Amino acid sequence: MPRRTLARVPFAVSAAGHTVGAMSNSWFDTLGVFDLETTGIDVETSRIVSAHVGVLDAGGALVEEWNWLADPGIDIPEQASAVHGITTARARAEGRPAAEVVAEIIAILTSLFDRGLAVTIYNAPYDLSLLHFEALRYDLEPLTEPAPIIDPLVLDRVVDKYRKGKRTLEVAAAVYGVDLADAHDASADAVAAGRVAQAMVRKHPEQLSIESTLLHAQQIAWSAEQSADFEDYMRRTHNPAFVASGLWPIRR
Repeated sequence: MPRRTLARVPFAVSAAGHTVGAMSNSWFDTLGVFDLETTGIDVETSRIVSAHVGVLDAGGALVEEWNWLADPGIDIPEQASAVHGITTARARAEGRPAAEVVAEIIAILTSLFDRGLAVTIYNAPYDLSLLHFEALRYDLEPLTEPAPIIDPLVLDRVVDKYRKGKRTLEVAAAVYGVDLADAHDASADAVAAGRVAQAMVRKHPEQLSIESTLLHAQQIAWSAEQSADFEDYMRRTHNPAFVASGLWPIRR
């Protein structure tokens, strides 16, 4: 269950018992994290099943957290349950109404941006786009131009462009020495993504240790370039009509 009292305040008391300030010296010193587990992969039709928003300190410790389990209002496909472990029966029995969950997620994320925190989301266009369409589904005001966002997937393709193999969160965690013991749990994935981002900036400070709003803008351009490269590859090798969207961090 989320800590609802925090959804309406711009500051929160951390797990250590002190007030977390509105700004940090560097984006990676106090870092928001966000992840969703859902019913599918289509951002327009899939629904939120579980979610985590948290705040990490400079050492990667989780000092604030909000967790949700939602009743998505539809059956959770077996393929999705096999990934995140949440069944339709559990979501209906223990989950809260989806509209309430979506509204609270948006409120918490907005409060983090209002505090000047960057929020790390691995493959941000998936989570933010799905959240956008969920908001519209329930006649809620969606996030508008959320920023700054840190997307380790985009950054990894920049700082280690020619590394072969997959670019999943599990792979990135292994590459950057981050423990991910419970993959596809919203909390574990969100925290791991934040720690990967912090490890990346320690390894590549010349590219990533810049002001968060500038890094956000850079990622918009980098994502467009990466999508164009992928589109070119797919058209040459698989489907001449293939189209890849380069919009980041929301595709709507």
